[in-house]
Amino acid sequence: MGVEETIPATEAAQIPKQRGETLLETAVRYAEERHWDVFPGTWLEAVDGVQYCSCGDAACPAPGAHPARPDWASQATGSATVARRMWQKQPTASILLPTGRTFDAISVPETAGFLALARMERMELSLGPVTLAPDRRMNFFVLPGASVKVPELVRKLGWSVGSLDLVALGEGAYVAGPPTRFGSRGAVQWACRPTPANRWLPDAEELISPLAYACGRDR
Repeated sequence: MGVEETIPATEAAQIPKQRGETLLETAVRYAEERHWDVFPGTWLEAVDGVQYCSCGDAACPAPGAHPARPDWASQATGSATVARRMWQKQPTASILLPTGRTFDAISVPETAGFLALARMERMELSLGPVTLAPDRRMNFFVLPGASVKVPELVRKLGWSVGSLDLVALGEGAYVAGPPTRFGSRGAVQWACRPTPANRWLPDAEELISPLAYACGRDR
């Protein structure tokens, strides 16, 4: 079964047009419609029909989907005008979204993420956007501050932090935004799309129990 078949259809949203839309247009709309900070990362370059990362590392673990410069945090912007200007310089640059600003992200393996999504649906929890990346990780967008709270929340549920493949991404980290591509491995997509209904993000406390449970099952 393909990924597109396993992701449930969700309400049509303002953000994800993306088919036929340029990376520039998508980055601008993330800033404009969602007020997310964005910054351009590396991009893919074709050599003899093979896609390589612009960083020049033939063994790059995230080709075309990581920061292009060490000062990326200061480069990130919530201005649609500035975002447009940056992608006009490099139209094929990946779209990266810094965490620790308008949102944090809880990152879990794809298999645990789908298990958690099904559980959350049964619990009728309100979800924020969720990305599914070609590195087989899912990122659940939550309110800022999750990276500080999650370790203690996990301990309160009876798990040691190191025993679960669950990582809270906050200040100094980032996630790749759809439709950024990871080399030939495919593009980042939405498992749960941004909609007007999920503009207000959940707190990490609301999602941590089903996420930790799913990661425990997935070990």
